Amino acid sequence: MSQTIPSVGEALTATVPMVRTLDLVFEETTAQRAVLRLDDQPAYHNHVGGPHAGAMFTLAESASGAIVLAAFGDQLHRAVPLAVKAEIGYKKLAMGPVTATAELGRPAAEVLAELDAGQRPEFPVHVAITREDGAVTGEMTIVWTLRPKA
Repeated sequence: MSQTIPSVGEALTATVPMVRTLDLVFEETTAQRAVLRLDDQPAYHNHVGGPHAGAMFTLAESASGAIVLAAFGDQLHRAVPLAVKAEIGYKKLAMGPVTATAELGRPAAEVLAELDAGQRPEFPVHVAITREDGAVTGEMTIVWTLRPKA
């Protein structure tokens, strides 16, 4: 009997309650790019009728986690991925559905070489949040680490 390995989206939906709470949609998840969408949901609106800043933060952070899992998921037996810090800038008013696109800020091979050398590598993930017309409404950089298991 063969086992089916869950997709990154399925794994995050199953293990991260906020992904389920916001009903995030995984549009693309590869080791090079992750794209997640937050549909327009009045329950998560702010005072001007768009997605709340906290919902957009969670969307972007979830996109960063998806690319980290896609790029380094095969290393979970020896390292735990952890977000170290995050910075977000809100650029334009977001209305309607928004999409977060995440990309690694360093080549995965460099990060793995540091892990192989016994270090605790850190690496940025850059995320652009856009609305349906393509306008960038926010930008986030999250620094992640792969903490070696004892």
